[in-house]
Amino acid sequence: MGSFQDYIFENEERDGVRFSWNVWPSNRLEATRMVVPLGCTYTPLKERLDLPELCYEPVLCSRGSCKAVLNPLCQVDYRAKLWVCNFCLQRNPFPPHYQGITEQHQPAELIPNFSTIEYTVNRGAPTPLIYLFVVDTCVEEDDLQALKETLQMSLSLIPQNALVGLISFGKMVLVHELGAEGISKAFVFKGSKELNGKQIQDFLNLTPGAHASNTSNKFLQPLSKCDMSISDLIEELQPDPWPVATGKRPLRSVGVALSIAVGLLESVYVNCGARIMLFLGGPGTQGPGMIVGEDLKEAIRSHHDIDKNDAPYLKKASRFYEGLAKRAAKNGHTIDIFSAALHQTGLHEMRHLTMQTGGHMVLADAFATTLFKQSYQMLFSKNDKGEHKMGFNVNIEIKTTRELKVAGALGPCFSLERKTPNVSDTEIGIGGTNAWQLCSADPTTTLAMFFEVSSQQGQPPAGGRGAIQFISQYQHISGTKRIRVTTLARHWADPIANIQQVAAGFDQEVSAALMARIAVNRNETDNDGPDVLRWLDRMLIRLCQKFGDFQKEDSNSFKFPDNFTLYPQFMFHLRRSMFLQVFNNSPDETAYYRHKLMKEDVSNSMIMIQPYLYSYSFSGPPEPVLLDSVSIVPDRILLMDTFFHIVIYHGDTIAKWIEKKYHEDPQHENFRQLLQSPVDDAQEILATRFPMPRYVNCIHGDSQSRFLFAKVNPSQTHNTMYGYTQEGSGAPVLTEDVSLQVFMEHLKKLAVAN
Repeated sequence: MGSFQDYIFENEERDGVRFSWNVWPSNRLEATRMVVPLGCTYTPLKERLDLPELCYEPVLCSRGSCKAVLNPLCQVDYRAKLWVCNFCLQRNPFPPHYQGITEQHQPAELIPNFSTIEYTVNRGAPTPLIYLFVVDTCVEEDDLQALKETLQMSLSLIPQNALVGLISFGKMVLVHELGAEGISKAFVFKGSKELNGKQIQDFLNLTPGAHASNTSNKFLQPLSKCDMSISDLIEELQPDPWPVATGKRPLRSVGVALSIAVGLLESVYVNCGARIMLFLGGPGTQGPGMIVGEDLKEAIRSHHDIDKNDAPYLKKASRFYEGLAKRAAKNGHTIDIFSAALHQTGLHEMRHLTMQTGGHMVLADAFATTLFKQSYQMLFSKNDKGEHKMGFNVNIEIKTTRELKVAGALGPCFSLERKTPNVSDTEIGIGGTNAWQLCSADPTTTLAMFFEVSSQQGQPPAGGRGAIQFISQYQHISGTKRIRVTTLARHWADPIANIQQVAAGFDQEVSAALMARIAVNRNETDNDGPDVLRWLDRMLIRLCQKFGDFQKEDSNSFKFPDNFTLYPQFMFHLRRSMFLQVFNNSPDETAYYRHKLMKEDVSNSMIMIQPYLYSYSFSGPPEPVLLDSVSIVPDRILLMDTFFHIVIYHGDTIAKWIEKKYHEDPQHENFRQLLQSPVDDAQEILATRFPMPRYVNCIHGDSQSRFLFAKVNPSQTHNTMYGYTQEGSGAPVLTEDVSLQVFMEHLKKLAVAN
């Protein structure tokens, strides 16, 4: 078991790929009976310090319908200088510069250890990066000042050859000219009027495709040329001057500002790496994409309003932002949203902008908070080579052997609509294609890929192994074009004759992450939360019936294989999570949580689904403990990591010692160290995670402790608890939810039933 887990983690570290099943069912019918679909998570820009970089073009299969890349799984005839494509079996001659290869002198792409390899190719001149700031000025003066300081700080982090631009908006939208001598000039647009791309081109006097023209340079210039100019323009930004009457919201033209930003870039910089960075301090209240009316008496929509179809602006705003997202994605431009307000700003309607373009979404209370400042700064973090951790216009294509077909993908991407013979008719997520594009990606951006076994025969396919190749072409931060190729193979097995062999290849963590994405996608498309929960329950019961060992009608006899035992627990916590339970969350918060789940790698996804809980006490070093109410005892400090929150909870006894200031007494130095230990660990997480989590420091009985009690398994509730003061008895949770123990008992009964 340990060695197989090591094999899984080793593959993930090397290739950025983890499969739900590492032994594949040999025919289509049996694959559908496996319950959890055959799929994988794929991190195209996985950080690899030892990744071989080849400065020449990859060698492609000569068959026009294949075009797979030469890889270690290909058969090679060194004497005849031929190689056989492992996907279509086409015999291909090596190009002339490969004539010197032998079994002892192999090119890097044939060495078995290099299942992932990267090519740096010369295809046209390197293109510069573009950062277009879109700034909301309908905010308090202190908040705007904090935002201006953060933006000016970021100018020192952006590469000097990158192009920058500035758009500000309130009731009107201002497109600022850069480099205007002695005076600030801007084009002003009415915030209530919708503009199409052609109108924006005409008003701004833009020439389509003219990268270096003087007209386009008015608004987008290299930072090295306009450093002082854009810094001065940011400094001169003032709160929106239009008066706001009592009982009214400020008029905020979010839709028009974004429309102009998209129109400006699509006119002159098509398919160039670009980020539109929207800094939003409240909801759009006028023009296209408005979220709520101007009158404060009109409340912004809630989940209840959406369910009752009582959100008058929702459908129109969602359609508008989805249209903008498609335009930006088609041109290869990313949209990031930094929302900083105590109330909702419209992330629910704008979620397509970030999901389809691969952009970031950050949710903060104000621009002056550390959460916003540190999250924004981390966007520009660098790797060991001193390069920003981002790539642009990542085109991913999948090749498969003939027994496999591509069913779809889920994540921050859009379809390139390439219908090839290896595309399945069954769609999961974004299907009907074998190629997708991410407008931008970082080393943790992860897609979920799904496959279908197309073999009809009962016996395992000839050759014993199926293969998949991921070909990812992207614009590196340096402006060069790179192609990363990952080729993997897994064994086939007949699930009827070798059910143990197939079961041994199950990866419960990645399976939970894949099922979570499917559940969220079903919730987004069908908008029926209870139905999704019932579907998850049915899938779990079927999995138990397929792979559990039991006697019929005897729930006590039920036993799962070792590598399945945590999966029901993951599903229990997923059912209770904020991804599927919207109670006590606003639509904006739900959109934010789901966006992160659909984008992060397996380890981060598992933290979101089942948070980590660590215990600190005098009885020993810090240790992980059960995410259960029995872990909440008076003489412990708990640290909970939910990905979105870092919670430090002090038990009742610890809280009383703090109240008596024992930690300030030199005689109780060990108590001071105990209090400091979880804080140090929390700071380590806060310093490295993007976006920065909310930090909650609480004691037993205060309102903030709800963050912990909402997540733990309620094995003890106010109905079952008989005395919190008993030694090691845990704390009761005030809830009507069933506990994991009750959940498992019912699951076993349903699994063993006829």
